[in-house]
Amino acid sequence: MRLNLHSRLAQRVLVQLSYTPYRNEKDLYDAASDVAWEIWFTTRQSFKIEVTAQHSPLTSLNFAALKIKDAVADRFRHKTGARPDVDTQWPDVRIYAHLTTDAATLYIDTSGEPLFKRGWREDKGEAPLKETLAAAMLAAAGWRGRAEDGAQDGALLDPCCGAGTIIIEAAQIACGMAPGAQRRFAFERLLPFKPFMAAWRDLKRAAEARVHKSAVPLFAGDVSFRMTDFATRNAERAGVRQAIDFKTADALQRQPPVAAGVLMLNPPYGE
Repeated sequence: MRLNLHSRLAQRVLVQLSYTPYRNEKDLYDAASDVAWEIWFTTRQSFKIEVTAQHSPLTSLNFAALKIKDAVADRFRHKTGARPDVDTQWPDVRIYAHLTTDAATLYIDTSGEPLFKRGWREDKGEAPLKETLAAAMLAAAGWRGRAEDGAQDGALLDPCCGAGTIIIEAAQIACGMAPGAQRRFAFERLLPFKPFMAAWRDLKRAAEARVHKSAVPLFAGDVSFRMTDFATRNAERAGVRQAIDFKTADALQRQPPVAAGVLMLNPPYGE
């Protein structure tokens, strides 16, 4: 629950349920049959199987996914007399299988939609940056949005902001906002988490209590009025509009808004 709420860099939070050797699809069926899926979700919930592989000897990952799906459904039918439905578009539960040369690992997903989907983005540019990548850029630069850390961690300017991903991530960091505060997660539908919903509400309240005003100035803009407008609206939905100074201007002509700080941008391709 903490990882889903607070991680800015992870794409998903998975719980490992089994790790077994395998040689063929039957071994995958057996491995999935041994997992107690009934303690994780019910027959009233839909599920989907996702398979990834590195140097797997199997010729078809789709067939591997089908065998795992059959194992899950057959176990439910054996245990309860009914089976859950498969939904490849909007499943309640996502099961991940990762195959290597000789080992298969099964996971259940606690995130649902990937974690780069923070819940605030509606207006998009031509080449939107994933929020997790924007956060990774800030982390790699050592920028933490704290005025006491000096010029390398003070004011931030993104003069090619597009839909505002970098500057909005920076503003949420500077304001102490949890990246997952505005969205729902798959674990809220999983059975083992039901007894911990009060703890989940406490975690969210504690995250809300840590939100504060940014101590560093944040500047952004774009050569396009349309994109600056998109970024402004996204910042409003993200709860950080008041922390960012937006200005439509050509990046090559814009004067530095302050004497020192950090310049970070995702420049237009080919220009």
